[in-house]
Order: sequence, then C-alpha cells, then structure tokens
Amino acid sequence: MNKIIFSTNNRYKLEEVRQILKKKYEVLGLQDIGFDGDIPETGKTLEENALIKSRFVNEHFKVDCFSDDTGLEIDALGGRPGVYSARYAGEEGIAERNIEKVLAELEGVESRAARFKTIISLIINKEEYFFEGIVEGRIITERKGREGFGYDPIFVPDGYNQTFAEMAVDQKNEISHRGKAVDKLAKFLNSQVS
Repeated sequence: MNKIIFSTNNRYKLEEVRQILKKKYEVLGLQDIGFDGDIPETGKTLEENALIKSRFVNEHFKVDCFSDDTGLEIDALGGRPGVYSARYAGEEGIAERNIEKVLAELEGVESRAARFKTIISLIINKEEYFFEGIVEGRIITERKGREGFGYDPIFVPDGYNQTFAEMAVDQKNEISHRGKAVDKLAKFLNSQVS
C-alpha cells in the first residue's frame, strides 16, 4: 500500500482523511514521522497556510506530503472567521469558545448562510498542487450533536436537517468540504500511481 504524509497533528482531521483514503493509501501524521511541534500558520489565506505546512514538512523531512487548511465563512460576518477559524476566539484554539463567539455575533441575525472551505496543498516529486472542497450550509442557533470537531455542532449543510456533529463519519465524509478536497486529491494521486 502506498504511504503519504499528512502534515497534521490534529487527530480528528487525520482520522477523517484516513477513512477517505483507507483503500488506497496509508496516511501517516506528523507524529508518525517523529514531529509533534506546531507549524506556524502565518498566511493570510487558506492556500498560503496549507502551502506553508506542506513546504515545512517537505523541506525538513524530504518526503512527499500534503496539508490542509479549512475555514468557516459566514456571509453575515463578512466571511469571518475564514482563515482565522481555528483561533477565532483566541490563540489557544479552543473550539467551544470559537462556537460561542460565532453564536454571539450572529445573535438576532436571520440570514445565517455559511460555507466550509478546505484547501489541500500537495507536494509530490517536488511539484506543488492545490485541491479545493466547499460545502454550503447555514449556522444554527444552538449546538446539536456530539460527533466531528470544530464548528460541526452548529453547521447544517444544504439539503440536510442534521449538523455535521449529528452525522456518522462516513456520511459526513461523503458531503463535507474536506471529503470533497480529499476526493480530488485521491483521484490525482491514483493517476500518478503506475
């Protein structure tokens, strides 16, 4: 089985991606290659942050790898939290506080359209590629569900009545932003394997 490094120490992201790629690839996280530090995300866009992480791992470990950055964009908040989604309520990156801040900012707002966007940066054979996944939806007024992570308990994708946090992992992966981006990544990787 082919191996590829996912430039993350986020166990939730790693598990999601492993589920999606499990038939074709063994996905290793940063801890699997002996790195448990943080890679500073200093970019102003999701693309820049994803590329910073994949370049760091590629340059320091000399391996093909990919990374992602994901943002929640809420129309009523002018696209915020966007690139700052993980640390919206503070540098500690506590999901519960991020949710509280979003809900407080949307209090009394009727139009709650939002989208999750994931950008994957892949470096393979010294070439750089990007893959994007977007899912449209809305922010609800209170948390629902115990699955997933991040903003999943307050995001309902279009065409569904459940939040991502109420869905089984397989169901979420079929329709999610990360699932769509990883699917594009997988198709590309499979086209590279002889």
